[in-house]
Amino acid sequence: QVQLVESGGGLVQAGGSLRLSCTTSGLTFSNAAMAWFRQAPGKEREFVASIPWRGGYTDYSNSVMGRFTISRDNTRNTVYLQMDSLKPEDTAVYYCAARNSGSTASHPKDYTYWGQGTQVTVSS
Repeated sequence: QVQLVESGGGLVQAGGSLRLSCTTSGLTFSNAAMAWFRQAPGKEREFVASIPWRGGYTDYSNSVMGRFTISRDNTRNTVYLQMDSLKPEDTAVYYCAARNSGSTASHPKDYTYWGQGTQVTVSS
């Protein structure tokens, strides 16, 4: 059974930082592209960042480019999202996702496995 468990969310003031982690089990992590998505109340789930199976080329949404950094540790089956210079509009539930391919994608339908989400709230 595949499981993705996010952690690291919380409440932070604007301009602050948070680091999200997503630890996986039950899948061949080193073969899977990973991504972070987020969903704010009343909005659709949106792409945040992705990383291919062995790292290297990463992709970001325009809204987080230059502020967020995605990384992975294949020895720990874990993907991270470092979030700096946070803004109130970053407030959302953040989801980790994995796909059965080593290459990245930016649409939720391209990802097979999902975590339960972790809340990030940025106060102004």
